[in-house]
Amino acid sequence: MNQVKIGKFIAQCRKSKKLTQSQLAEKLNITDRAISKWETGKGMPDSSIMLELCNELDITVNELLSGEVIKMENYNLKAEENLLELRKQQEDITKKMLFLESVIGSISSISFLILIFVASFAIENTFLRIILILVGLLIFIIGVGFAIKIERDAGYYECQHCYNRYVPDYKSVLFAIHTGRTRYMKCPKCNKKSWNKKVLGK
Repeated sequence: MNQVKIGKFIAQCRKSKKLTQSQLAEKLNITDRAISKWETGKGMPDSSIMLELCNELDITVNELLSGEVIKMENYNLKAEENLLELRKQQEDITKKMLFLESVIGSISSISFLILIFVASFAIENTFLRIILILVGLLIFIIGVGFAIKIERDAGYYECQHCYNRYVPDYKSVLFAIHTGRTRYMKCPKCNKKSWNKKVLGK
């Protein structure tokens, strides 16, 4: 989605309504800095405010996301393009989150192993050994716990029985037997257990 194009369109619609950035911001109960960010393409209106913004500018959400006034004969086509673009953006965000999960999991595991190695072979003082092991364990638990939360929140798990895609609770993911991001869990729809694969979208 072209944020610069959308920003210019918002500015154009605002000016055609003879509104300043401050006046539009006041109508939407936000700051004029937010309006400025949208119009310069440095940000997008939050979904919770899009409808209100469109009402103030007398445009549709479809036109807002397209960054232009849409003719009726092209309306459905543009709507489909925008939906596909939104899905692509969501999948890109999910990929980045899963990459971050891998980085956090790897760093916490490597840090734990290094600290255990140092405590076992490079430190003679028993008290310091215990401290290093405890620090390593704490880093590992926090890191892996955070990585699992990211994995749970990013995308969906797909049941291999009914192909339902869902987001399980944290406890189910944490205690599930797994190989990589495929976890043996019970599907909330069919109530059967299977190796549920991580997928990017519904």
